[in-house]
Amino acid sequence: MLYRIAQLTTRYPRTILITALALVIGCGLFGATAAAHLKSGGFTSDNAESSQVNHLLSKNFSGGGSPNFVLLVSAEEGVDSPAARTTGLRLVDTLRARPDVTAVQSYWTTPPPFSTALRSTDGGSSALIAVFLTGSETEVQVTAGELTEQLTGTADGVTVRQGGIAAIYHDVNEQTTRDLTLAESVAVPLSMIVLILVFGSLVAASLPLAVGLFAIAATMAILRLFTLVTDVSIYALNMTTALGLALAIDYSLFIVSRYREELGNGLDPTAATIRAVQTAGRTVLFSALTVALSLAALSVFNLYFLKSFAYAGVAVVAAAAAAAILILPAALVLLGYRVNALDLRVPLRRLFRRPAPTGPVPPEQSGWYRLVTVVMRRALPVTVVIVALLLFLGAPFLSVKFGYPDDRVLPTSSTSRQVGDELREHYPQADPGATTTIVLDGYTGDTAAVGAYATRLSELPNVPAVLSSAGTFVNGARVGFAPPGMANDTGTFLTVVSHVDPFSPDGERQLRAIKAVQAPTPALYGGAAAINADSLAALGDRLPLAVALIVLATFVVLFLFTGSVVLPIKALALNTLSLAAAFGAMVWVFQEGHLSNLLGFTAVGYMVPTMPILMFCLAFGLSMDYEVFLLSRIREEWLRTHDNTRAVAVGVARTGRIFTAAAVLMAIVLGAMVTSKVSFMQLMGLGLTLTVLVDATIIRALLAPALMRMLGSANWWAPKPLARLHERIGLTEDAEQPAVARQPEHAGRS
Repeated sequence: MLYRIAQLTTRYPRTILITALALVIGCGLFGATAAAHLKSGGFTSDNAESSQVNHLLSKNFSGGGSPNFVLLVSAEEGVDSPAARTTGLRLVDTLRARPDVTAVQSYWTTPPPFSTALRSTDGGSSALIAVFLTGSETEVQVTAGELTEQLTGTADGVTVRQGGIAAIYHDVNEQTTRDLTLAESVAVPLSMIVLILVFGSLVAASLPLAVGLFAIAATMAILRLFTLVTDVSIYALNMTTALGLALAIDYSLFIVSRYREELGNGLDPTAATIRAVQTAGRTVLFSALTVALSLAALSVFNLYFLKSFAYAGVAVVAAAAAAAILILPAALVLLGYRVNALDLRVPLRRLFRRPAPTGPVPPEQSGWYRLVTVVMRRALPVTVVIVALLLFLGAPFLSVKFGYPDDRVLPTSSTSRQVGDELREHYPQADPGATTTIVLDGYTGDTAAVGAYATRLSELPNVPAVLSSAGTFVNGARVGFAPPGMANDTGTFLTVVSHVDPFSPDGERQLRAIKAVQAPTPALYGGAAAINADSLAALGDRLPLAVALIVLATFVVLFLFTGSVVLPIKALALNTLSLAAAFGAMVWVFQEGHLSNLLGFTAVGYMVPTMPILMFCLAFGLSMDYEVFLLSRIREEWLRTHDNTRAVAVGVARTGRIFTAAAVLMAIVLGAMVTSKVSFMQLMGLGLTLTVLVDATIIRALLAPALMRMLGSANWWAPKPLARLHERIGLTEDAEQPAVARQPEHAGRS
């Protein structure tokens, strides 16, 4: 198959490149509006109990329960001043006039004693207007953005700022889009610099970057296409764009390097291109397959945040691989020997009066060969030390804690983050993010029973108040009247106010305590703590299946690639070790907050649960990228000599410089996400960067050769039935090399 693809690209290179240019233009135009159609929710399932509670509150109680948008009104002379009251009443009137607003509560319009909960505890310097916006997640975010532009600002000594979950998602959406532009502006020029250092030739260095830019354009179009048929997370914009650029550069680096190597071996440009596609192209196909299958496993989760990465990620990987196998070879054929043109090393050698290299260095004389030889002579101690080091680095992951993201994922300069901090500090009874809502759907029974239930709930630790249709309860006593609208002929609901962070382990324990209190009828639980619990449960239920699918897919692909059952098991074990080390580092950094000042994020004592899952699927596939590339050259030498030790040393010597360069390039692209102002995107960028670098250095250059040396010829073992199966269906490159022309004497010289 690859031979026929290579023949096609070398026969019609101009047609392919013109088609690619047309595709870039079309994708750029179609994908230009992708960001405007992405969503920033998707962390909970529509079928979750907490989602049902939100639906019932919106449908039956006119926006009862927790508001999703708040305005914080601050006044220099206090919120009881004429200016503050005038501003507050004007805002309330404006909000109530909108059809997408179903409920508005404010300090100035809510009767005592409930109004006191909407007034700050620092002496009344600020007060709240709590709003319930209707519509889908996207519609609510758009509305929040409109209200922010229309209503916030400072006038007459009164400042109005926005907050609440709708405003938070809107701000995260906007911040993510800005971060993407910054990340790309950092990654592209740095990648070009590294490519020039790797290739020397400006022409050769430009090719992977050109393919990478094609992948970015394709990525944007793919994301826009998916928004037409399903929900796609705004966070997929950063990740799939970075992934498309990283993989396109990675794959192009493999093929261009092999092409230049074959030119150095005496093949003419056409034959060198065909050979590069047959060999490095095969590696690209297997690598793309492993990454795509790893990402596809995310589709088993019932959260569109993760599903969107599965859909878009698989498509982006396919686009990057197709560009490297189809478009890049066409460019190589047209360039021919000029791929080595504009070698920036020539003027540097002249400047420092260094002689030109006499030719390619044999693998046996390279530093990589010497390093691997030393490692394999001390295989056992090297293995023990590295495994112990990786386990030590991974140990913090044993204390990992998970929680739902809130406004603290944003920087302190964000307005919705500032409002969130104010709510937590000065509004202990009105923070919309710290309440649990209990819906007794269809219950129209005795009000006394509701009161008794509310009494028991108010006696729980860290519960300052319980609001119900039977009254307001504090410490087991009724202290006030019932808020309006908490009961009707469809049922009733209660609001349990909390002093506990709902996303923390304490919030989880409090939710369990609330659920343990006997309700007068079967109850449904909503609010932040319930959303967090539902999310964790949904992820935990599907995680074993996702892991099993990734492990099985990886094993099958590597078996088809190598014909061995030992090498896939070894690869899975090494991937697990490198991921454990990266996850441990992420807990140390982001959960415990050791680098929070340096990176500019707020540590809250737990991590967003979807991030490690996403990191696992991505990193598992990316780690296999280098495993496949390394094994392809080791296998070539093994089939030629059947000397395992030499095959490992020569394979690493031929690929070490390339896969470390590829790792640096991928680390630049993925690491650019660390510049994000959204903390869990920083976590993703740093975690994947560490995984890639550890995998390409400690794992592939040291631990993998040591293990393969100890295993010896057993590396290539498979049971006879599987060996016969591999002979029939194993995916191998063509054994016959096409007829070639010798390279002219002067070709390729600097």
